Amino acid sequence: MKPDTDKHPLQTLVGLGVGLVGLGIALGALSIPSASGYAGIGPNFLPWVVAAALMLCGGFMVREARSGGFRNMEDAVGGDRPYWPGFVWMSAGLLANAALITTIGFILSCALCFVLAARGLRLAAGQGGGVRSWVTDTVTGLLIAAPVYWMFTKFLAISLPGLTQSGWL
Repeated sequence: MKPDTDKHPLQTLVGLGVGLVGLGIALGALSIPSASGYAGIGPNFLPWVVAAALMLCGGFMVREARSGGFRNMEDAVGGDRPYWPGFVWMSAGLLANAALITTIGFILSCALCFVLAARGLRLAAGQGGGVRSWVTDTVTGLLIAAPVYWMFTKFLAISLPGLTQSGWL
């Protein structure tokens, strides 16, 4: 174990990277209109919150790296090599979401993304699961995606692709 006075350049780079991602989101948020919606919050509110949180976290990570490194890090779970089947499942979820969001709507495409990502994580953790895990993940994905859709479309007045023209699915 290295003494606490050592500087950790790779950890510092990770912190700087997180801060730069936050800065990039902030720059992107500048181009989003700030006109407030139904709840008095504009569509640029959440990007600004995420940008501020990422820049704050990046700053803390750099400070931590420069003052001794990420303390109390646990050993990685699993082997020394990446678990590629899990990566493939998670990638398939993201790609399916991007490909299907305008066809089957936000709720179903995000729920599908959740199901496939959860499958990848379950396999990486050594939990094969069966039909019950598929059903649980599907219901959980729907229970997460539906309120997010309704919050964005009804309260923030942000247009997201829906399955129907009613605005509720």
